[in-house]
Amino acid sequence: MSLDADQDLGPDLESRLQDGDHQALRVWLRLLSCTTRIEDQIRQRLRSDFGTTLPRFDLLAQLERSPDGMTMRELSQRLMVTGGNVTGITDQLEAEGLVVREPHPSDRRSVTVRLTPAGRRQFKRMAATHEGWIVELLAGWSPEQKTAVSELLAGLKGHLAQLDAARK
Repeated sequence: MSLDADQDLGPDLESRLQDGDHQALRVWLRLLSCTTRIEDQIRQRLRSDFGTTLPRFDLLAQLERSPDGMTMRELSQRLMVTGGNVTGITDQLEAEGLVVREPHPSDRRSVTVRLTPAGRRQFKRMAATHEGWIVELLAGWSPEQKTAVSELLAGLKGHLAQLDAARK
């Protein structure tokens, strides 16, 4: 199925655009619209297939990448959410036996959160399914198009990092 790049795909963030809006604004809203649509699909599928949420999945993903665990502060920074959000999600996952809190080895005021074996198994199942969803959702692009988009976004990310550094 081929869609015209400017075809109306229903109401979303791009519907805010008006004639004469800057090209950069058009690109920004298109990126945001696509991101929102993909994220909505992932949220729905996580809920229906695994009875979980995207924030819970994201927290488990961070812990999967850190076998020795992470502090609540590190999780909060990586997930870009408040400590209270991390505490609430961690409480739920701990009650389900998917994560465990342990005293931090060098900071008595802190705890380390890590996956339990059950949490690791559950995350591996979810991650494999999640990868399949992403492949499906981006199947409208050829491998060459995916490479081109990835390279363009890498350039944008680098530019944004430079702007951040200049502001500090």
